Amino acid sequence: MKKLILSIFVILTLSFDTQKEDSFDVGEWFKFRIHYGIINAGYATLEIKDATVNNKKVFHAVGKGYTTGMSRFFFKVDDLYESYFDKETGNPYQFVRKIDEGGYTKNQEGFFNQDGRVLVKDYKHKTEKTIVIGKNVQDIMSSFYYLRNHPNIDKLKSGESITIDMFFDDETTKFKLKFVGREDITTKFGTIPTMIFKPLVQSGRVFKEKESVTLWITDDDNKLPVRIKADLAVGSIKADLDAFKGLKNPFKVKK
Repeated sequence: MKKLILSIFVILTLSFDTQKEDSFDVGEWFKFRIHYGIINAGYATLEIKDATVNNKKVFHAVGKGYTTGMSRFFFKVDDLYESYFDKETGNPYQFVRKIDEGGYTKNQEGFFNQDGRVLVKDYKHKTEKTIVIGKNVQDIMSSFYYLRNHPNIDKLKSGESITIDMFFDDETTKFKLKFVGREDITTKFGTIPTMIFKPLVQSGRVFKEKESVTLWITDDDNKLPVRIKADLAVGSIKADLDAFKGLKNPFKVKK
């Protein structure tokens, strides 16, 4: 159960790509129900809002994750991830990361500069530092929305990959996403045409192998995640789309 919700957020925020037209807008909200084996372990939600940074209108993405029921009794998780990013370029201006995972806590805020640096304020330890990261680097939340508007997804062939740069835990990492193919899957909303991806994750304490994660996103203009499966070092998790509202584009369901 350790770092369960964090794992879901990493998967959600790093795993999608789409056409040139924006796949989202202010008001989009969706929720995932997370299973750990047969246990209903918790939920994760993502929402996009309006905000203003330096007198400029920007997108404000908010992601929350939390355990429920017996899972909360054994391992309490309350995570909050936020990002403020440009409506045109998708580049982030600011991020927030507040997590509590079984007593392990973080409380950080980051501010991106145009010269390729990020100022990270750690409120838990009362410290701050400036880190050189280079340009065109996303934070963990902005990555999800940035990639949903990337132009290459419909050009990918089976086995081909996309790589992006993301700032996480005080360093820039490269994330590789491999396209597997297409599949119609059965959900609570009906039969949905999807695209299948395998994000390459770091094997070790959380994930069993580098290709332990499989995810399905809608094969429509929303490119919305609908299912995630992951083999962990101990057990496995599955997350299914449980509710949504405010989608910019029609939600494609086969009858």
